[in-house]
Amino acid sequence: MILDRETTEQILGAFFDVYRELGFGFLETAYVNALAVEFDRRGVAFRREVPTEVSYLGVPIGRYRVDMIVADRVLVEVKSTKAISDADSRQVLNYLRATSLEVGLLLHFGPTPKFHRYLYTNDRKVR
Repeated sequence: MILDRETTEQILGAFFDVYRELGFGFLETAYVNALAVEFDRRGVAFRREVPTEVSYLGVPIGRYRVDMIVADRVLVEVKSTKAISDADSRQVLNYLRATSLEVGLLLHFGPTPKFHRYLYTNDRKVR
């Protein structure tokens, strides 16, 4: 069983449709905006630029913004660089660790469309 399979399939369908239309070369903002249009068109609930707080020993130490959260279930980060790095992967995993979300997608609008799916279950998170 794949956690949040239906939601991730909807996201990936939108991702590939946007990539087919826009291709590679735009800034990340254009792809996030296009995904928002596509999610609206498909009736998929989402939030953009979602504030995420990071705490240490219960004390807030930083705030970050997640590109999108879809259906209050899946975290989505968008990259439009030529290649994705280990730092991009760590970013998604750290966002998952800082939230109660368990599934994250890194959507890479690079020269070739690619995605990475991350799973960080709540039972593994230290709270």
